[in-house]
Amino acid sequence: MFQPVVSFFSARRTIKRILTLSYDIFAIAFALYASIALRLGVISFPMELEEVGSFVITIAVTLIVFTKLGLYRAVMRYMIVPAIGHIFLAVVASSLALSISSFYLHSFIPRSVPAIYAGIAMILLGGPRILIRTYFDRYYRKGKDNVLIYGAGVAGRELAYALRQGSEYHPVAIIDDDPNKIGNIIYGLRVYDSKDFLKLNGLYQPVKLLLAINNIRQGERLRLVDKLSNWPVAIQSVPSVEDIALGRADKTEVRDLDIADLLGRDSVEPKHELMQQCIFGKSVMVTGAGGSIGSELCRQIIKLSPKTLVLFELNEYNLYQIEKELKQIALYTNVETTIIAALGSVQHSNRLEKMMRIYQINTVYHAAAYKHVPIVEYNMIEGVRNNIFGTLFAAKAAINANVDNFVLISTDKAVRSTNIMGASKRMAELVLQALSVEQVTTNFTMVRFGNVLGSSGSVVPLFREQIKKGGPVTVTHPDITRYFMLIPEAAQLVIQAGSIGHNGQVFVLDMGDSVKILDLAKRMIHLMGMSEKIDVDCDGDIEIKFTGLRPGEKLYEELLIGENVAGTSHPKIMTALEDYLTWKEMEIVLNKLDKFCHEFNIEAVRDILISTPTGYTGGGEIKDHLYCHHKEKQLQI
Repeated sequence: MFQPVVSFFSARRTIKRILTLSYDIFAIAFALYASIALRLGVISFPMELEEVGSFVITIAVTLIVFTKLGLYRAVMRYMIVPAIGHIFLAVVASSLALSISSFYLHSFIPRSVPAIYAGIAMILLGGPRILIRTYFDRYYRKGKDNVLIYGAGVAGRELAYALRQGSEYHPVAIIDDDPNKIGNIIYGLRVYDSKDFLKLNGLYQPVKLLLAINNIRQGERLRLVDKLSNWPVAIQSVPSVEDIALGRADKTEVRDLDIADLLGRDSVEPKHELMQQCIFGKSVMVTGAGGSIGSELCRQIIKLSPKTLVLFELNEYNLYQIEKELKQIALYTNVETTIIAALGSVQHSNRLEKMMRIYQINTVYHAAAYKHVPIVEYNMIEGVRNNIFGTLFAAKAAINANVDNFVLISTDKAVRSTNIMGASKRMAELVLQALSVEQVTTNFTMVRFGNVLGSSGSVVPLFREQIKKGGPVTVTHPDITRYFMLIPEAAQLVIQAGSIGHNGQVFVLDMGDSVKILDLAKRMIHLMGMSEKIDVDCDGDIEIKFTGLRPGEKLYEELLIGENVAGTSHPKIMTALEDYLTWKEMEIVLNKLDKFCHEFNIEAVRDILISTPTGYTGGGEIKDHLYCHHKEKQLQI
């Protein structure tokens, strides 16, 4: 029976407008006729030229008002209360036109007819539009999954409206903890108390609960997420206003919970004066600008209005992506910063120095490094060349180009490392510490911190992907722990540490308490609406498997080599007082290291890293691919 309606809405827009206009003309004419017939109590009555003139004027005025109010541009199936309000205004204008035209044309239309006409016209013009809207709401609801919305504020209202117009989810109810909002009706959805969740879950069987709250403090949000993690439904959230404004997300888009919610910790607001000190109005370079840390540094830096921002990156695609994003941010925030996308490797010292000289760089944030522990373990020479000599070349280029500040992004894996990646980063620290004593041109500082959630090597995206595929979730060891920090928080603290640092200082960021990876995996499983499968006979959804520690991996990470640590003016930044080599001693080590890298003498390279005060213990057998292949060939001979 609804086939004609469906066929009508599958027709072209022009045809639909002609049919809608034709119906409105008929409905207005019928309403005029019916109102006079009702008033006179007869079915037929004489129509003189004056009455016909009033009818024509009334119809024309009504259609003009409808057009001006955009009712023929609106898609009828999406019409809601505001459109009905426009119809009411048009009908009022139509009634006035009938009254005025009948007065001036001296037509025989009783004075009560315009009021009767207004009631009939409202039914005939508004009724079909409401019925069509209701029909399509019910028709399209059949193929949509039920969802609950948490939050009856602005974000929740916008999400409810957007989802009702969309084709993927059907909102069935809104949940909120504010007693003043409970019982309200928003776009046809009732607002319930969070205590009613189990009843709603049993009644509607929603596939997801969408968290639509963006205006609460992080601590409150964390407590809310902790409560929701015990509910037997997948939790997702809506994007922030900033993401929507920058085009990074659509307001109808729903996504997995923010990484901050998984971490369960509050971040400290950055000190604006420290953020600006080395950046505002200055020329800044970020090496490794397309990486996880480098790109976030760039996002924080562009907001602080530098004169020039040079993005130095080896990967062409990553460079293209971050340049495009930064230009959008600059446009959105009205920042007049010259953005330079520079392809290059930190192992090319001439390229680095020329870029720093030409753009008169004041501050360098050196984030370029190979950071993935097993990959560097399998490619030892490249890891040493990029992390140690790349830092050396960048530092010397900064000295020669009279750069004021040079900040190295280091890692907690540099402390008593069991892997080549950590040892190479500690050696990079020693290089800068030695150079800091040798010269006074550039202020060298190093910032050491743990894992950042959401980076290219983070466990969070890996766990998320494994859970979506149905598991298993792989954890290397049941007792493994890591320090975690959010990428934006880490980037802000790096910038602030660079502002308070004195030449040769090593800074350690307060990472809070270490996080047990197993607990993080379980939390993610629950927040994605699933349960852990403990054994074969268990009814759970996702199994957790332990795969064993990877090459060079430790159970626990440390941030300090010794106990010599002092506070700074920032509550989240500490300074570590550690031993280092003189530049003459460092030069001897670097010359040997360069020679052995060139000769591909991996055993000698590892011996140097062990003998130098890096804290590197050797980490067991050498895992480098080429070294192992060469050893196999020798054994075969």
